[in-house]
Amino acid sequence: MSKALIEDIFNDSQEAQEISFPATDKDLLILTEKFLGFEIPSKVFLQAIAIAAYDCASAFRYVDNYLATLKNKNKRKHKNLVVFKSAAGFENN
Repeated sequence: MSKALIEDIFNDSQEAQEISFPATDKDLLILTEKFLGFEIPSKVFLQAIAIAAYDCASAFRYVDNYLATLKNKNKRKHKNLVVFKSAAGFENN
């Protein structure tokens, strides 16, 4: 009877957990390519690599979240810029 209870506990689909896998060399290359074109601190890159050593999926989520935050920050920065043009007929006297 206890064996049946144990099997029921382990076969419960609600309690199923994701199995994490470390990143392969190909995964690390793809992860690195995601950062191309962005100026990022080295500690962010190293953190992504450290996460990938234990859980590849989490590393990709970390990179995607960081880049999304970076893009949103840049959008807000550019939104607040004002462009001034000189008037063609204006002369300094």
